[in-house]
Parts: sequence; structure tokens; C-alpha cells
Amino acid sequence: MAELVGPRLYSCCNCRTHVALHDDVISKSFQGKNGRAFLFSHTMNIMVGRKEDRQLMTGLHTVADIYCLDCREVLGWKYERAYEETQKYKEGKFILEKSKIVKENW
Repeated sequence: MAELVGPRLYSCCNCRTHVALHDDVISKSFQGKNGRAFLFSHTMNIMVGRKEDRQLMTGLHTVADIYCLDCREVLGWKYERAYEETQKYKEGKFILEKSKIVKENW
């Protein structure tokens, strides 16, 4: 039986910098700009861009694009503010697009 080297991670698809832990996945049923996306409670090794209001499928949100700290690849966005009460749980959470991340240590 193979031993797990470390925690299951997600890395930037471009440079393989670690950006999130599998344990921080809240949901895998989100939609990004380029297809499926995952909602995370925490990320690492990212830069947060400027805030802007965006009309998303679930209503108006203030979001900021997030970038890989190493290669500057756009990975998704951070929810800064949700205007609808039912969407408030997203505030402070992160979307990583499935097409922009790869699994490590699985």
C-alpha cells in the first residue's frame, strides 16, 4: 500500500505552485468563466486583484480576480461581497477554475 506523502493539494496548472488544500473545498458544483469551478474556504500563494462589481449567475457580487503568486496566471476570483442575503455565505471565499488547477499527491 502506497503511503501518502503529504496532504492532497491543488496547484497552478501553469507553474505547479501550490494554491489550495483539498480539505478546504466547500463545493465542486460552481461555474467559472471557463467551465466548472470549485469553491474554497482558503487559498495560498495567490495575489488578489482589484475589486469590481460583477453580475454572476447568482446575482450581483463584488469580486476580485486571484492570480498565482509565482506565474501570475488568473486562477479564479475571491468573493468580497454578496448583495443577496442567500449568497452571503460566499463572502471571503475563493473560486478556483478546474481548468486552471491540477491535483497533487492524490
